[in-house]
Amino acid sequence: MLVWLLGAVGVWPTPVLAQQNQVNYTLSNLNNQDFSGSDLSGTSLAGATLRQANFENADLTGTILTKADFTEANLAGANLTAAFADRVIFDQADLHNAIIVGLIATGTTFTDADITGADFSETILDRYQTYLLCQRATGVNPSTGMPTKMSLGCR
Repeated sequence: MLVWLLGAVGVWPTPVLAQQNQVNYTLSNLNNQDFSGSDLSGTSLAGATLRQANFENADLTGTILTKADFTEANLAGANLTAAFADRVIFDQADLHNAIIVGLIATGTTFTDADITGADFSETILDRYQTYLLCQRATGVNPSTGMPTKMSLGCR
């Protein structure tokens, strides 16, 4: 939600992003940390290093993930609905049964990530990444009932 505040000195409005959750992990080193089952909705993990971190069943709804590194992270069953994931690395991450609905993921990589049962419905991906993901898309998301291949628009 965008909120306009009047500047203390002038009359020019200043845009401020209002977030439900005020935790900010921008540019943090969070390698090997355990966030399993956590509510991180509306937070920022932009530019964070999250290698081998555990986000199993975490709520990452509406998070800002730009330029984060989730290499070998566990995101099994995580909810990434409406997150912003521009230029994120999900290489070798466990994304099985993740809800990745409405994610903006341009410039994002998923090399050797486990996407079994992941729901990518309405997600914006680079065409080449979609092609690569379709080569190994299998399963059905247990929460949404959406087959992975169908959610990616695979032919």
